[in-house]
Amino acid sequence: MTLRPLAPRCLAALLALAGMVICAPARSQGSVVVYCSALAEWCELMRREFERKSGQAVTMTVKSAGETLAQIRAEKDNPRADVWWAGGAEQYLQAAELGLTDAYTSASMAGLHPWARKLHEISKGHAVGIYAGTLGIVWNSEQLAKRRLPEPRCWADLAKPEYRNEVQMAHAATSGTSYAFLATLVQLMGEEPAFAYLKRLHASMNQYPRSGAAPMRNVAQGESTLAVTWMFAAVAEAQAGFPVKTIAPCEGTGFEIGAMALIKGGKSPQAARQWYDFVLSAEAQATGARAKSYQIPSNMAAPLPPNTPRLEEVKLIDYDFARYGQSAVRTALIKRWETEIAAQAK
Repeated sequence: MTLRPLAPRCLAALLALAGMVICAPARSQGSVVVYCSALAEWCELMRREFERKSGQAVTMTVKSAGETLAQIRAEKDNPRADVWWAGGAEQYLQAAELGLTDAYTSASMAGLHPWARKLHEISKGHAVGIYAGTLGIVWNSEQLAKRRLPEPRCWADLAKPEYRNEVQMAHAATSGTSYAFLATLVQLMGEEPAFAYLKRLHASMNQYPRSGAAPMRNVAQGESTLAVTWMFAAVAEAQAGFPVKTIAPCEGTGFEIGAMALIKGGKSPQAARQWYDFVLSAEAQATGARAKSYQIPSNMAAPLPPNTPRLEEVKLIDYDFARYGQSAVRTALIKRWETEIAAQAK
């Protein structure tokens, strides 16, 4: 296995897991506070690029989408941030339903892919798509060979006895990735069959990390054999020399629309709109690949990252973002998963 320096990844992991502020200058007129639910490396690069271009200071905090939504809810009466950037559309739709975000239509809207504009329409202007990615199975080919396990082809494969304690997915209460997995299974199978499958899959799980990025990192480093995560996450690991492979499951799979929204009651609305407009530009969206975050950009003029699966290349379900972004639906699914799946003994 080819190794690479761990310091940047360790820093990113610590930042993401701890929800640390990665840049905290004194708040001044025209500054903007951003809650970021992307990889820490991308958050930091976007902070630097916006400050360079706008001359305005950015305070940025990195947390998973589920944790960020919980924080914004807790701060509703005294908002501490201006913008929420990155993380799954479902959480943003719930935030809009709860009255936590403001509507805004950027002048850049016409240059976005239809799926990004559709999210804006569904949310009544309270969210917009900034990237997309497909959900899949990833694995460490060296660890798979060492354990003499076959390569999985379908979701059903992961629940087979031979994969016991070999799989990871993030905790569904804190990770937008894993909530998308729950919603995908329910749409594929129906709720009762989906939870019957999840009970079988529980035996295959070795851990439910809080961070959505952790399962991919652990597979790359050989700490877990397989994971359920975004397929684009495997691209950076493979390019870095880690022996990872990925597949879109045979039954069909869901996809993510990463989103952005203005936080209602933010102290710097003008600077927040400047950040919003900047994020939708082709220039800003090209930073994803520079930070080794290989989602599909929503700006049609932005370059496509190399080797990232395109939506049209994958067997996708007709993912119902409007339904599975509803607060009641999301809360009920997560509560049921916590009670019936995560809380059960192995």
